[in-house]
Amino acid sequence: MMISGSALVTGGSRGLGAHLCRRLAADGLAVAVNYRSDADGASRVVTDIEAAGGRAVAFQADVTDEDDVARLAAEIEQTLGPVRVVVANATGPQPAAKAENTTWQDHLDQLVFFVKSPTLLLHATLPHMRRLGGGRFIHIGSDMVERALPGWSAYNAAKGAQLVLARTWARELGVHGVTVNVVAPGWIPVERHGEITEENSADYVADVPLGRLGTPQEIADVVSFVASDAARFVTGERITVNGGHTID
Repeated sequence: MMISGSALVTGGSRGLGAHLCRRLAADGLAVAVNYRSDADGASRVVTDIEAAGGRAVAFQADVTDEDDVARLAAEIEQTLGPVRVVVANATGPQPAAKAENTTWQDHLDQLVFFVKSPTLLLHATLPHMRRLGGGRFIHIGSDMVERALPGWSAYNAAKGAQLVLARTWARELGVHGVTVNVVAPGWIPVERHGEITEENSADYVADVPLGRLGTPQEIADVVSFVASDAARFVTGERITVNGGHTID
């Protein structure tokens, strides 16, 4: 059973976000498909959802911009009703760089998506969640925090900050009936990864106990659970979905 209301998925026009939109709509939520520039992709996601009997509307906004986020929340409320589920999925470029070549701006570029954007989204949606007796805030994290791969210090630091942010919010917002969790995928191939073959994924798969790559649908399954009433007593958690890749 899903909580009633609308769900906002940022970065919902393609990749993992598109799968999350389709799954939450199939669960019965009215879905706000957020996009920054990919209007055609967002339109395709909306069409898919409507063809399957769900309800969705595409909304353009830069979710790293305070004014845009406030406008986005207001437009969603007018069109689909107050946002009860936020899935902070949007991300930007993730360039790798050696530690000595990583600049403060590189860190800021990652923090904008994984700390600033969620903060703006919370400011814009929390008043309605409080008024309606609760809601769900779901961060899309990463297992890179555990893997600590060389060359990814800016990304890993921002994802670590995202995790602690979520746990702190969970303590603070529980009194309002708002749960805050992180769903942390491993490597889940989507369009931006290009062609994935057995050869170019073999080294990664060799370290996965379940012996394969995960799929976007498997991440969407977990997000669906966290967004549902079944997860009403789950908050402050990071659920890692990577086939056991980071088991110590």
